[in-house]
Formats: sequence, C-alpha cells, structure tokens
Amino acid sequence: MSALPLPRIRRPHRPRSERVDALWAMFRRLLGIPVVLFALATLVFIAMRLLPGSPTASLAGGGTNLTAEEIAQNEARASKALGLDQPLLTQYGTYLDNLVHLRFGESFFGSNSVLSLLGDALPGTIELTLAAMTVAVLLGVVTGVIAALRKGTWIDTTTRTVATVSFSLPWFALGVIAIVVFGVWLRWLPVLGRLPSSLDYHPTTNFVLLDAILQNRFELVGPWIQHLILPATTLALSMAGYITRIVRASVLDVLGDDFVRTARMKGLTESAVIRRHVLRNSWLPIVTVLGLQFGSLLGGSVITETVFSYGGVGRLLVQGVLQRDYPVVQGAALAIALLFVLVNYAVDMLYMILDPRIRKG
Repeated sequence: MSALPLPRIRRPHRPRSERVDALWAMFRRLLGIPVVLFALATLVFIAMRLLPGSPTASLAGGGTNLTAEEIAQNEARASKALGLDQPLLTQYGTYLDNLVHLRFGESFFGSNSVLSLLGDALPGTIELTLAAMTVAVLLGVVTGVIAALRKGTWIDTTTRTVATVSFSLPWFALGVIAIVVFGVWLRWLPVLGRLPSSLDYHPTTNFVLLDAILQNRFELVGPWIQHLILPATTLALSMAGYITRIVRASVLDVLGDDFVRTARMKGLTESAVIRRHVLRNSWLPIVTVLGLQFGSLLGGSVITETVFSYGGVGRLLVQGVLQRDYPVVQGAALAIALLFVLVNYAVDMLYMILDPRIRKG
C-alpha cells in the first residue's frame, strides 16, 4: 500500500496588490525628481539674473588705462559672446534646452567645463557629508538612548542642554570657534584645504581614500583625515544635537509600550530589550530625520567649505555667486539638489520597507 503524498508546503508571499502598491509608490516618487530639479533650475536662473552686478563687468577689464567708452565696448562684446545680450526668455529657453541635453556649458572665467569643475569638487563634498553624517549618527543615537534611559537625572538634563546648544549654534560660528581653538591656539589640526600643499597628489577619482588605495599611496590617508576632522565635526555637531532629541523622544515612546514590559517580564536583560525591541521599533522617525538632515548637511557644506577653504561643490557655488558665473552656479546648485533628492528618495524607499503601511499612502 503506497504512502499518501505529503501536502506541498508553500512559502507565504506578499499579495499581488501589495507588490503593485509598492512599485507604484516607488514610480510616483521617482516622477517627482525631474519636477523638483526643473523648479530649482528655474529659481536659480531667475535669482542669478536678479543679483546686482554682471559677469561682463569683470570680463570687460577695468584697467586705469581704459576709458569709460572702451570699457562699455568691451562689456558689449563680452555680453554678446556669452549670449547675455539676448532677451531673458530666450536665455531661459536656451538654458532649458542645454539642460535637457545635459549640456552644462563652460565657466565664464577660464572657459573650464562645468562638468569637469563639478567632477573635481563633488567628491570633496560627498566625503565631507558622509563623514559628518557618520559622526552625527554615532553621537546622536548614543546620547539620545542614554538620555532616554536616564530620564529625569542630571545625565538627561545635561545631554538635552548640550544638544540644544549645539543645534542652535550656526555652522559658521562653530567653524570659526573650531579654527581659533584647535587650529590657532592648540595647533592640533590643520584648518585649510583637503590635503597639505606639500603633498604631490594627482587625483584619479578625486576621492582621496579611494585614490590612496588605487595608487598605493597610503601616506595620503593620515593627512586627509586630519584635514577632514574639523569641517566634518563642525557639520556633525549641529545635526547630532537634533538627532539626540529625536532619538530620546522615540526611545521614550517605545519604552512605554506593552511589548517592552512583556520582554522584561520574560527575563530578558536590559541590553537585550534595548537592542532587540526598543531600537528596532524606534527606527522609523530616526530614519526620517536622517534623510531630512542630510539635506541640511549639504546646505551647511556651502558655509563650512568656505570657512575651511575645503574644496567642494559648496565652495565652488560661493565662488560662482561672487563672480556672477552663471553656468557654474547653476551646475553646482543642481548637483547639490540632485544629491538631496536622491538621498530622500532612498530614505522614502527604506521607510516603505520598514513600514509597509506607507505604500498605500
């Protein structure tokens, strides 16, 4: 007598409607990226034309041996060569056409390609932002958890006070304080640039750590980290204060839930309760804050890179604004915006993974 076949066990799978909802939510958010970039490109184009001054004034040459008439003629020639003599709507149409075809033009000063300038500057900003994010997350999460677990004690009060002060101080103030204390008084750390000028560095990717590996030049790593510490810490401190407050509030909210009390009643150690239950269920608001604060870091890098003369997109943007270098400013602003939008898109995707209920929103 043959044995009856065992029933086939099927793996549980997500319903088709949920998968469709997830894909549609991802596609819908993806469609918003070009809209955001178009709006920003338009705002930057208008803002640059509204600023007083003109790039042609610098290009015309203001030497003492030139008469006012000669300077005016030079300005007219420069304006025609740059296409700035065209009506504003014509300039805007040309700009959008170039943007659609990924033509970012050349700098008004030096005729350098905007793409090559961004290729040189973008790695520095990414290095600085990632380093600042790492420091801010470590400081913010650790201090936030400690403050929540020691609620009402002097540790909690001190942590919240320091977090509030660090979050309230502007980046340029933190940068100046860091330069004066650690660069001038104590002379512990360098305060300018990404690498010492004495080092012979020929970039391959312009990511210093990656180039050190590719070129087998590990002597670059130490000086690079030394130059990165002050600007990264300056950026991180303000963000860390905000993360501390969010983590503290989120952990306190989860600590009051029934499943945490149940876990303690089962005899789990406090560290296991915090690690397996509290932190795991506190990540949703923390992830949201990290995504938003990444954009703040990109904005802060504009100031920080200028204060520390750190080669990045932020410093390139400031120099472009001061010179009224329209193509450079437009390209740098779009690069920063694209980084911000892509990071927020990634955070949205992670948020939907952590909380499937959002897919239907």
